[in-house]
Amino acid sequence: MKILIVEDNQINCFLLCDYLEYCGYCVQALSCGEGFFHAMASFEPDLILLDLKMPKVDGYSILAQLQSHPIWHEIPVIVVSALSFRTHQQKALELGARRCLTKPVAPSVLRLAIEQELNAEVTGICAQDSLNKSRLVPFASDVQVS
Repeated sequence: MKILIVEDNQINCFLLCDYLEYCGYCVQALSCGEGFFHAMASFEPDLILLDLKMPKVDGYSILAQLQSHPIWHEIPVIVVSALSFRTHQQKALELGARRCLTKPVAPSVLRLAIEQELNAEVTGICAQDSLNKSRLVPFASDVQVS
């Protein structure tokens, strides 16, 4: 499975790439929103991890443009952002994000979210419920994984 990461912080990007490659995913990373649609066409990801606050092209703009695309609007997007206010998360969900995780996110929480979204795509389950509060994770430290 292929994951496209759009993250402007180099350290966060490196850590995400390293962890997801360790988990067995094929990963491509972009350090900004520019070039996103070229990467979509050439890489053809199964899932997108998207930061919201980036220079020039922000995550909201990318989400809005994805929703208008005839094919790419179906690709699950997990927002991984430091913007933790519920209004930011709600806006991202309304624009088509499947989940919103707040940085710093525990690797186990991220992996579980990715697996659930990819499994939902494979089985045909519609995981997009923008009003489902279980998709909002205010703080990684609030989530306990057993």
